[in-house]
Amino acid sequence: METKLSSKFIAELFGTLVLVLMGCGSAVIAAANGGNIDGVGLLGISFAFGLSVVAMAYAIGHVSGCHINPAISIGMVVAGRMKASEAAIYIIAQILGAIAGAGILFLIASGKDGYSIAANGLGQNGYGALSPAHYNLQSGFIAETVFTFIFLFVIFGSTSTKNIHGGFAGISIGLSLVLIHIVGIRVTGVSVNPARSIGPALLVGGEAVSQLWLFIVAPILGSILSAVVWRYLLDKN
Repeated sequence: METKLSSKFIAELFGTLVLVLMGCGSAVIAAANGGNIDGVGLLGISFAFGLSVVAMAYAIGHVSGCHINPAISIGMVVAGRMKASEAAIYIIAQILGAIAGAGILFLIASGKDGYSIAANGLGQNGYGALSPAHYNLQSGFIAETVFTFIFLFVIFGSTSTKNIHGGFAGISIGLSLVLIHIVGIRVTGVSVNPARSIGPALLVGGEAVSQLWLFIVAPILGSILSAVVWRYLLDKN
């Protein structure tokens, strides 16, 4: 029996909320001390994002497929695995979930004396002065495009009906996100997910919003390129 679109909407909203709350929360709460990264460290943040995806994959994967990322939904449309009309509903849910997750994170983080959303942020992405290691726009755009390409490539392969190990898709997808974060955190904070970037940026405001275009355009470009390569070069038979 086909799952109702309303159920998929709720699943995608909740899943994206969890991803932002736990992933960005690991940077803002678990790894923050006076503005310095310590505690769980960069590796811990990487695993927080990846484990969030693993957890949600097995919690809501049977309901919505656990996209929790507009780039994935768009990639699925290009790959011929999803209707554009359904993807639009998914994307709305994902953005709302990301905003809700960032809002909850702000409510928790603001309970600590000395926390400032302007100074400490909400785990938003950035390039140039807002990059964790001050990588420029070019580096940020290339990184986000290529990392999203790789991420979607893993997703297409892991969820293919031809993959006899499909039951482990959630683990491979989550671990690929961990890998991407290990390499990319210092470049942009890693987005590969427009919703994950939109939520925190809208609450932080200012330059975080002005740079948001990159974390929408680059991941979508990477997802489209990955979908085209997968559909027309690797999955033709």
